Amino acid sequence: MSNSSSISHFLLLALADTRQLQLLHFCLLLGISLAALLGNGLIISAVACGHHLHTPMFFFLLNLALSDLGSICTTVPKAMHNSLWDTRDISYTGCAAQLFFFMFFISADYFLLTIMCYDRYVSICKPLHYGTLLGSRACAHMAAAAWVSGFLNALLHTASTFSLPLCHGNALGQFFCEIPQILKLSCSNLYLRELGFLVFSISLGLGCSVFIVFSYVQIFKAVLRIPSEQGRHKAFSTCLPHLAVIFLFVSTAIFAHLKPPSISFPSLDMALSVLYSVVPPALNPLIYSLRNQELSAAVRRLMIGWYRKH
Repeated sequence: MSNSSSISHFLLLALADTRQLQLLHFCLLLGISLAALLGNGLIISAVACGHHLHTPMFFFLLNLALSDLGSICTTVPKAMHNSLWDTRDISYTGCAAQLFFFMFFISADYFLLTIMCYDRYVSICKPLHYGTLLGSRACAHMAAAAWVSGFLNALLHTASTFSLPLCHGNALGQFFCEIPQILKLSCSNLYLRELGFLVFSISLGLGCSVFIVFSYVQIFKAVLRIPSEQGRHKAFSTCLPHLAVIFLFVSTAIFAHLKPPSISFPSLDMALSVLYSVVPPALNPLIYSLRNQELSAAVRRLMIGWYRKH
């Protein structure tokens, strides 16, 4: 038995047992991470360079792309390193840093998705007040609030989790450092404190979810009242990608953490964690660019311009 003061590293869950599967997982993670880097990088570049995209909706999308890049760069590189070199180690400080940045980017991601929902609600349901409610200063304040809230949430959970005494070994049942897995190693009733913080964060997330559902009920009511088919199509083209991204993120995260213990086993837990932590950052750019004609056109112009220069 050991306590946290004597733990210098943790052992992450191996993605595969055989060398062939480890290399396959490395290649898959490399492909997903490159897709995420390329897609989100194109969105950031297109919005930053396209002056006609300097609107609240694309400003928040740029922030979402930044948080997606941050979240995938927090977990995937270490998993790729472990698969390539057939190791499971992560240092104690490395684990704490990974947990902090993962919580930071994931929290900011969901807060930004909630703000983007508010943007769509005002744009469709209160168009005459759009310039007043979502001016440049208001947008900057909302984006800053999302990032600061994500930072404070991550700092709270990281400090609380790593202040616990750990005496049940150092093996984590996940391919990255995750709070529930670290709590399983605790030998103190103080873990109830961190569970309380988790309940608070989940409640905050549920509050955001209720706001999103309520907003989209109002949005769809307003869209269905639009007389022209072209107007309805334009409204749906900006709302459906956002709704798809939220559903993918929330559904996989909820099922990963709230599924019954009877269907909990390592391979399923790992697959679900990949779905909510790795797949959304890679799919988000594709979902948005396929449905949004303005963004698609801006990305095409950016790629054509880059190709001609080189």
